[in-house]
Amino acid sequence: MKYLEYTPLDRISDFLSHINLGERSVKGCLEAYSCKHTGTDKKLSLSLENEILGYLENSLDNNSSSPIEYLYCRSSQKTLIYLLLTLHQIYPDYNISAANAHQLFSEESWDSFKQVFDIYMFEASKEWLETNESSSLLATLYKALDEVVKVPECEIYGYNPDSDADPCEERGTIWSYHFLFYNKKLKRIVSFRFSCVSNLDLEDGISY
Repeated sequence: MKYLEYTPLDRISDFLSHINLGERSVKGCLEAYSCKHTGTDKKLSLSLENEILGYLENSLDNNSSSPIEYLYCRSSQKTLIYLLLTLHQIYPDYNISAANAHQLFSEESWDSFKQVFDIYMFEASKEWLETNESSSLLATLYKALDEVVKVPECEIYGYNPDSDADPCEERGTIWSYHFLFYNKKLKRIVSFRFSCVSNLDLEDGISY
C-alpha cells in the first residue's frame, strides 16, 4: 500500500487537526492509499489470505452458522485484505488478524455516512463556514473524495472495533468514527477518521 498525496485531502485534514470547542476538540484525518503492494505488503497479504482460508475451513469443520458466506468470494477476500492492509499502514504497530475481521467492518452508503457526518461533525462544519463561505465542509469533502476515488463508484465501509482493541482510541475520547472509501477499479482507498476528545480529561490526565 502506497500513501498518495492529494492537496484537497490535506487541506481538510489540516483544518480538522485544530478545532478547539472549549471543553472538547474535534479531530479528523484523511489519507489516500494505492492498493498496489509494496515492501512487506505481499508477505502480509499472503499471511492474511491463508488466515482467511483457515478460518473458513475451521468454520466448515465446526458447522458454524456465522454469516461468512461472502468470504467464499475471492473478490470479498481481497477487499477485506486491502482494508486490513490500510489499517496496518495507518497503525504500523496494529496487530492485524483476519480471524473474524469481517465483523469489524460494516458496509455503508454515502447516505449512511452523511447521516453520521451531519450529526457528529455539525460544530466542525459551522467552524468551516466561518472561514470557507464558498461551500460547506461536507460538499468540500465530497469533491475531494470524488477526485481521488470517485464516490459513486466506491464501496464504503465503517470500521467498528471493540473499544479495547481500537488502535485509534485515545485518552479522553468521547466518540470516534472511521470510514474507508474503496474504489475497486482504481485500486485506491481513502481512510477518513474523525473523533471528539475531552479537553478536560486530557488536562486532568484521566486515562481510558
